[in-house]
Amino acid sequence: MVFQNYALYPHMSVYNNMAYGLRNRGMAEAEIKTRVEEAARVLELAPMLERKPRQLSGGQRQRVAMGRAIVRQPKVFLFDEPLSNLDAKLRIAMRVEIRKLQRRLNTTSIYVTHDQLEAMTLADILVVMNGGQVEQIGNPLDIYQRPATTFVASFIGAPPMNLMPLRSDELKSQISDVDGAGIVGIRPEDFVITSETASGGVALGLTVEAIEHVGAETFVYGSRQREEQGVAANPGDLPPGEVIVRVPGATGPAIGERIRVVAPRDKLHLFTADGRSRIGP
Repeated sequence: MVFQNYALYPHMSVYNNMAYGLRNRGMAEAEIKTRVEEAARVLELAPMLERKPRQLSGGQRQRVAMGRAIVRQPKVFLFDEPLSNLDAKLRIAMRVEIRKLQRRLNTTSIYVTHDQLEAMTLADILVVMNGGQVEQIGNPLDIYQRPATTFVASFIGAPPMNLMPLRSDELKSQISDVDGAGIVGIRPEDFVITSETASGGVALGLTVEAIEHVGAETFVYGSRQREEQGVAANPGDLPPGEVIVRVPGATGPAIGERIRVVAPRDKLHLFTADGRSRIGP
């Protein structure tokens, strides 16, 4: 098991931290040395075996914690939010290292995290849980493209999916093949800023309230006018009347500008009023 807080013995060297569990099992020193040195080679810790944890960076300490698990040659690894104590840049680097290590060792790993990006990038099979209950199990990309519930839809993806409850008459006004009340979900990247109408999809008029430039793309936060409030944001996910639009490039509309955004029918996610998927995108 690899813990969130590393759980290293501060008075022991890296070598002894990794060897401790094996010694407790009564393993011969020669075998311990072989296993520790092999794990250190895989984790690029060989030059640090005589150092104490206080002499290591956060990423190096996490690798020692992983090495301590590796030397035991377990059938299953359990990672308990192992990267939550690291800064953003180091989290990315360690995420890549864990993925490469997992493929190299070819050992089943159970990875617990609240970071949906870690979950998406590290998992072969993703289990999304809410309040101790399983909401959905599947391939990460399939879950992103076909969320089973509004919880999954809003949790997987950044920025989150726009979730907009609609009354039955309002559903029919723009989405002709749906009966009954429910919720429509639209990912920010599936909106297009255009003057064209939506055929079988959804079109919204927005006033731009805020802009976030994040380099290769821009997040546009827009509010709807009162006459358009039939498409209402989901309380708890977005402020009332707010929609997020994700556009490529470093430029976007100006704050205060009126824009029209359209999402085609095949990009809509439809849910029942209690948040269950009822029609695929």
